[in-house]
Amino acid sequence: MQEAVAQKQSMDGTLRERYDAVRARIAAAAIRAGRKPEHIMLVVVTKAATPEQIRELISFGHQDFGENRVQQLIQRAAQIDEHLARLRELRGSTSAVRWHMIGSIQRNKVRKAVELSRLIHSVDSLRLAEEIHVQAARRDQPIDVLLEVNVSGELTKHGITGAAVRHVVGQLDTMVNLRVRGVMVMAPLVGGIEVARGTFTRAAELFADIRQSGVGGAAFDLLSMGMSGDFEEAIAAGANIVRVGTAIIGPGEPEATAESTGS
Repeated sequence: MQEAVAQKQSMDGTLRERYDAVRARIAAAAIRAGRKPEHIMLVVVTKAATPEQIRELISFGHQDFGENRVQQLIQRAAQIDEHLARLRELRGSTSAVRWHMIGSIQRNKVRKAVELSRLIHSVDSLRLAEEIHVQAARRDQPIDVLLEVNVSGELTKHGITGAAVRHVVGQLDTMVNLRVRGVMVMAPLVGGIEVARGTFTRAAELFADIRQSGVGGAAFDLLSMGMSGDFEEAIAAGANIVRVGTAIIGPGEPEATAESTGS
């Protein structure tokens, strides 16, 4: 009941009030879990946001934004780069943003995703990782990626099976243009908070097992899971990145052609 009330309250008010409410809920969840709030990264999912909302969030000091589609990422990045250039010219602003690619990537869109992303959350196959590795050779430094893991076993979900993750991490660890930073997980769309909690617990156990094995090395330290309806449960389980859109931006048009990886 308290969770439902908190979610409803987060949808009310101005963008600033919704943003602050989500930040407060993240902090409270971290403290309940015996963790530091500053160790939880909030990625604001902007698929339903207006350019004005993104600019306003930047004015609050927010830096991490996530997009589901490469084409929209290209458009958003261009708009925001222009905005930040104007701020630097007019005010000497040092504001910056970090773009996260959180949706499925077609192989013909990999180059742009690599060029624009600070972190790619959605590496769901070895074949995709190999293409990212090729494109990342153009950069001065490796591209950071997360493996998308299908912990729940849903046939409709993208992702590597839990049993194969350690092996795939080991293979990616040999690619000099990639740096595998951890895993990304989505809870099932049905089943409610209890099912989500179980998914997050299994994902955290898998993440801890891989870290303990030493595969991936010290850089393997990111666990991305939790969205608007369940990010507090994800933090309780061990997430250090949450992807929140609706609770901050507000509801947008439903997307029928792409799997949602942040809301």
